[in-house]
Amino acid sequence: MASILKVDTITGVATAGSISVTGEGNSTTTNLQQGLAKAWATFNADGTPAFRDSFNSSTLTDNGTGDMTISYTNSFNGAGDYTAGGQVCYNGVTTTSYCLQPYSDSTIITTSTRYSILYNTASAVGVADYSYCSTINQGDLA
Repeated sequence: MASILKVDTITGVATAGSISVTGEGNSTTTNLQQGLAKAWATFNADGTPAFRDSFNSSTLTDNGTGDMTISYTNSFNGAGDYTAGGQVCYNGVTTTSYCLQPYSDSTIITTSTRYSILYNTASAVGVADYSYCSTINQGDLA
């Protein structure tokens, strides 16, 4: 029989919203929200770009071949300390390069991330639009 736990707030020893976890011989405070994805998306960049599904991702912009920008519904914090990662596939083959650019002209961009889809094979290198792209972003929201 499955159990269901529903709570409004979890508080721990250190601060509200935290749980005190003991392990490896010391006490570590872990904020539950720190490890959650703050934005993610799966999208088609081949042909007319479109989201397949997304969370906290509002607009998908085609800047040209192999060049996409995803804008966020809720921006990341002003410090710009967030990560962006992802993967792209074409006909079941994973590309070797996927460049994410939350940094432009000496400024951390907190409202969107630009994606350059690159490929590098034994016989060619270049940019391309792939039919399956996925991305995940983690960090603190503004």
